[in-house]
Amino acid sequence: MRISRLWLRPLRFLCLMLVLGTLLPWACTRKAVSFNSNPEQPATAALIADTLTRTSDTLNGQPSLSTARKVVITKEQERAAKDAEKEAQRKPKKKKKVFLGEKIKRAFAKSGPKGRNQIIEVFYFLKYPMPLNAYAPAHYYYDTKKRRILKLAAVEEDEPTLKILHGPYKKLQNNQVIETGFYALGTRHLRWERFDRNGVLLSKVHYEMGFPRDANVSYYGEDRAKINEVVPYVNGRLEGDYAKFLDNGQPDWRGQFENGKRVGIWTKYWGFRGRRHYEYQYAESGYDPEVAEPELVREYNRNATIIFDKEKNLDKRGQPEAEDRPGMRRPVPRAAPKVSPKRAK
Repeated sequence: MRISRLWLRPLRFLCLMLVLGTLLPWACTRKAVSFNSNPEQPATAALIADTLTRTSDTLNGQPSLSTARKVVITKEQERAAKDAEKEAQRKPKKKKKVFLGEKIKRAFAKSGPKGRNQIIEVFYFLKYPMPLNAYAPAHYYYDTKKRRILKLAAVEEDEPTLKILHGPYKKLQNNQVIETGFYALGTRHLRWERFDRNGVLLSKVHYEMGFPRDANVSYYGEDRAKINEVVPYVNGRLEGDYAKFLDNGQPDWRGQFENGKRVGIWTKYWGFRGRRHYEYQYAESGYDPEVAEPELVREYNRNATIIFDKEKNLDKRGQPEAEDRPGMRRPVPRAAPKVSPKRAK
């Protein structure tokens, strides 16, 4: 048994050498590998030059690390490219707020109790003061100190805290628009609309630099250079600011109509420098009973000094120190002048 096992060891070694001699030549054989998936093409396709390498990607026949082509540009083109890049990096300029050719600034004012019932007014005013139309029935200003809009009959030019309204206007309550319109040089202009809390349109009035479009305007002379009287009519009814002027351009009477009736304060002027003379009180609303004979509440002398004030219980009339021209006292008018009826177009 031991002799037979010794004889088998050389035999196993010869078999192992025979197997290795058979597999080693086959493993070392070189084969042409083609990336073409079409088996019908001849083997010569593998000898075609590789398309991943182009002559444009080489320098003098040698591969280049950069495939960017060098382009020669002039200095002007280079400067223009840099300017274009800087312009693209700049921040866009804010559009200037302009209305009817004048620069304006945005502001807002709040009034009433806080909460849902608070009224917010969004509007614009002129950045720089400008001369206003003295014939306008009223002028609207923004008081930067009191932070509210004021309606004044006389032109105020020397007040630094009063800014002339000019531009779109919007009034909101509980995030609901209740009034919209436009101001132009302190006067109402274009279309004005009022809405209720549900957004239902209540009224719509068109203005032309403070005057209602349907107003009766009379002039002195045929050249129509000087206004005599402005009677406001809206839809055939007296509504809005009334104004009457003298032939020298100074105001004579100013007041307001509502629902066809005189309301509020009506002012009679001296006839120079826009100074007030008498102030009469009519009903507070146009829906109250009409007042036939108004009540005198204030009186001024020619120096614009109050000589009578009903609320303050002040009465200096007839006193020598209060009279600017003793013996020249004029009769007190009892009511505002009558207005002309609506003219048919």
